[in-house]
Amino acid sequence: MALDGGGTFPGGSPLHETMHRVSQEALRLTVELNGGYHEPSRVCELLTELTGRPIAEAVTAFPPPTTGFGKNLTIGERVFVNSGCRFQDPGGITIGDNAVVAAASVVPRDVPADALVVGSPARARSPTDAPPGASGYPVASGAISRSIHTASSSVTSRRS
Repeated sequence: MALDGGGTFPGGSPLHETMHRVSQEALRLTVELNGGYHEPSRVCELLTELTGRPIAEAVTAFPPPTTGFGKNLTIGERVFVNSGCRFQDPGGITIGDNAVVAAASVVPRDVPADALVVGSPARARSPTDAPPGASGYPVASGAISRSIHTASSSVTSRRS
């Protein structure tokens, strides 16, 4: 039974025990991820362990991201997650390719590819959301995520 299916399950049941074990693992991994500096490759390794899915090297995540479960989180290619984001993933969340998740966003549902999401709950922003006189929010283009990843890679390369 999926958690977003509206059903319940009793405490002490096999499903409850599994949920508890996996959520404790997610807590352990997010504490490790957020407890100090890690090279980008190590961040990807920890996110791979957290989600149970391969995370592309082109994914950038600034700490501290958190999640209650982890295994129901899918992260696409060239995604940028800014600091302090929370993923509410018991029912499953997919972050699409080239997406940008703004700092301190709370993400309760899927993020479309090429989107910039902001806020709590996170919502996609578009150029029409910009205040008068502002240049707008670049959305529907992977340019933001690619630019951030390129800048991140350049800094990492210079350290080597």
